[in-house]
Amino acid sequence: MPVGGDFRPLAQGMRVAVDPAMPCWHCEMCEQGNPNLCLNLQFCGTYPTDGSLCEYKIMPARSCFALPGNLDDTQGALLEALGVAIHAIDLAKIKVGDRVAILGAGPIGLLILQLALLAGATRVLITDKLQWRLNLAQKYGGEPINVTLTDPVKAILAQTNGLGADVAIEAAWADETVAQTAEIVRPGGRVVLVGIPRDEMLVMRHATARRKGLTIRLCRRMKHCYPRAIQLASTGKITFEGMVTHRFPLRSAPEAFKLNAAYADGVIKVAIYNESHP
Repeated sequence: MPVGGDFRPLAQGMRVAVDPAMPCWHCEMCEQGNPNLCLNLQFCGTYPTDGSLCEYKIMPARSCFALPGNLDDTQGALLEALGVAIHAIDLAKIKVGDRVAILGAGPIGLLILQLALLAGATRVLITDKLQWRLNLAQKYGGEPINVTLTDPVKAILAQTNGLGADVAIEAAWADETVAQTAEIVRPGGRVVLVGIPRDEMLVMRHATARRKGLTIRLCRRMKHCYPRAIQLASTGKITFEGMVTHRFPLRSAPEAFKLNAAYADGVIKVAIYNESHP
């Protein structure tokens, strides 16, 4: 079956990027073209499916995408995050000239930032608690707002003449940032929620969202985004430069997770590699 950014058939020895999602391709959602909403979806690392921290694994061909020679293995591993960011941008329906606010400057937020500018946004305001993430966001063309130093709602409204952004995309932990999205978009604006809350609750002021007549959409992984992700990365339209700040061998995976969970040492993205295939 043809798969990959240029739809080459898979062949033995070919380098591939792996989509950890494994839809059934037979349920109603899959048949309607929404494999990210598959009723029988399996996903690497989600019970009962094994994770990916191993030397070898078996994946369906439809989850494997041929990598061009100008993308290295680390870049290939970041394509899944880029695919999620593309899906978020699709849901946001960004128009040329839009003002966009992104809450959260983690890896997916940083990729959404680049895509928003590529889609035609004239301004992208981006918030985070970690200054080193905001420094990279600024290099990517975003306007950083450190939420430990200023109120993000007041800052974004002040920088949009009190009207608010056209689009707000939540890409953090979906806690107070969910409520903030409703406050920082203009009447008739669009909100996309990407982050996953710890407590399974999404909270925003009903009066604010209703009176503004907001369109609110939730991002569930991605659909049909890998070929576009490969094209954007391989042609240099999107860069991963500066995003992977730490690399660990497979045997040191626990240390990698510990560093990432603690937000220590200026971490943005951690890569874990197999020692026999650096």
